[in-house]
Amino acid sequence: MNLYNIKHPEQQVNFAQAVRQGLGKDQGLFFPATLPQLSNIDELLALPLVERSQKILATLIGDEIPADKLNAMVKNAFTFPAPVAKVADNIYALELFHGPTLAFKDFGGRFMAQALATVRGDGKITILTATSGDTGAAVAHAFYGLENIEVVILYPKGKISPLQEKLFCTLGGNIRTVAINADFDACQTLVKQAFDDEELRQAIGLNSANSINISRLLAQVCYYFEAAAQLTAEQRQNLVVSVPSGNFGNLTAGLIAKTLGLPIKRFIASTNANDTVPRYLQTGEWQPNATVATLSNAMDVSRPNNWSRVEELFKRNGWQLSELGSGALNDAETETALKAQYAQGYLCEPHGAIAYQVLKDQLQEGETGLFLCTAHPAKFKESVERILGIELPLPDALDKHNKLPLLSDEMDNDFAILRAYLLK
Repeated sequence: MNLYNIKHPEQQVNFAQAVRQGLGKDQGLFFPATLPQLSNIDELLALPLVERSQKILATLIGDEIPADKLNAMVKNAFTFPAPVAKVADNIYALELFHGPTLAFKDFGGRFMAQALATVRGDGKITILTATSGDTGAAVAHAFYGLENIEVVILYPKGKISPLQEKLFCTLGGNIRTVAINADFDACQTLVKQAFDDEELRQAIGLNSANSINISRLLAQVCYYFEAAAQLTAEQRQNLVVSVPSGNFGNLTAGLIAKTLGLPIKRFIASTNANDTVPRYLQTGEWQPNATVATLSNAMDVSRPNNWSRVEELFKRNGWQLSELGSGALNDAETETALKAQYAQGYLCEPHGAIAYQVLKDQLQEGETGLFLCTAHPAKFKESVERILGIELPLPDALDKHNKLPLLSDEMDNDFAILRAYLLK
């Protein structure tokens, strides 16, 4: 598999290099030089999740990883289902929260851990990543206990849910977590600064595990095929997919699936009050505002890293950005949407509620709508209980971590302090 740096196309790497390196020169994102057109979509959709995903990823990655190793990587990563549930007439939910950390990031995080273990070579590796909520848990659990791999996760102090924090800040061992006194965008900037420091990169074997790493992105492509496989052929022909969007890796994966030939009529990028992309699509002006804290904290991102990949796909495919739907909800509207879902018999959480409502508002006659449920409602226990007036039991995966003490360090938004911490 050949990939290039979007900022510096002359920088070319293979899949193993992209996985190990994470980011390219000048913080550029790696992207596949070619994406194949799959001719056997119906045959693929008839297969079980793991077998189908093995074939899709083998086609994308090529023979760089032996077939038996790649098949084992997928089998070890995708150990849980991604069911589709009916919510309303012509509206369905793709539930991506049935993995060990109850969030969609389990697909990408677990596959990346498998990929890095396969291509790592010799020497120490330090995974440095920023999280706005769910990435941290998925990465921490995927890499926990792996030999010679240290993980450092930055998150905005007080801006993720308490249960999200407990899920990845109670492990210890090779997992270090740092609460930064700033917002997620500041955490992400610190990660970028670290990657720009060549001496630091070499000293600690720096790598990243958020959605900028190509291995995570390719893994996410697979669950769009799984969603389509659970719909009828007729429903697939007019399928509209609404993606709750923060850093825009999830939408990028869906657009790759469409590029491969998966029949998706159009996508909708659904955001909260951090609405840089919806405003950009309306005005043509890229004007990020200061990030604001919302109920849907995993989407509290004003400068989405993966947007350059979205634009690259549209350019390469000859698509028009005007074809991409978008919408944004504030917290009051999010609460109303969550109540509407619950009234129809479907229990969701703020991120999925936004994706549902924007989809509902824009779905046209004859279309089938699918929205992504990216996290279990119990991960947002306090807000969901308050909004719906119910009591949510904690799943075992959350309950056991909720009883453990936090092991996080706290740090100001200062790269010099982070640098010294990483070199300890």
